[in-house]
Amino acid sequence: MSVKLAPSILSADFARLADGVAQAEEAGADWIHVDVMDGHFVPNITIGPPVVAALRRVTKLPLDVHLMIERPDQYVASFAEAGAHCITVHQEASVHLHRTVQQIHALKCRAGVAINPATPVHLLDDILPFVDLVLIMSVNPGFGGQQFIEASPAKIRSLKDRLVAQGLGRVEIEVDGGVAPDTAVKVVTAGASILVAGAAVFNKEASVARNIGDLRKAVASAPSRSVMV
Repeated sequence: MSVKLAPSILSADFARLADGVAQAEEAGADWIHVDVMDGHFVPNITIGPPVVAALRRVTKLPLDVHLMIERPDQYVASFAEAGAHCITVHQEASVHLHRTVQQIHALKCRAGVAINPATPVHLLDDILPFVDLVLIMSVNPGFGGQQFIEASPAKIRSLKDRLVAQGLGRVEIEVDGGVAPDTAVKVVTAGASILVAGAAVFNKEASVARNIGDLRKAVASAPSRSVMV
């Protein structure tokens, strides 16, 4: 299982989203990560299905839609219709999580489940056989540019061990929050195979291509657990 890089448009220039996505695609990004926030589940408001539909018109990359919202089951159809490839909902926000995952699959999208930093991985045991990926939040959701929570690699290792024990090696582990070259090494070593990076990709210090290249080099140096760059 190769390591995928999924730049988050949360840190891109919203006045030039198409340009930012094009730069990420040209630099070799695998997915484009779209953070959707409602101001209720998290203390911030971002974007909705119209922006996802607009992005779908300007890139061939899979759109990885992360719903940090209350009552996600009411909105998954809209995001699927807008062009999402993968839709991830939060365990903490989904009262009927299994039903929501079924709904996502019925809409021909990959289904993911995310957990906040304070949520233990064992709460996912019953849903793991039904999802395509698990997203580990390595910051508290709501804002970009936060500091990586150092307990996250141990949480990733715990999840990886549970997946192996259940024979669910097909389920990918995604990490979102504070991912940069130094932390990328830690999370890939722990077992992550999808890295969401916002501020480490879209910033004023270097080009998108240079930043994605630095992440690739870091991932290549990691003693990964059955993943390849």
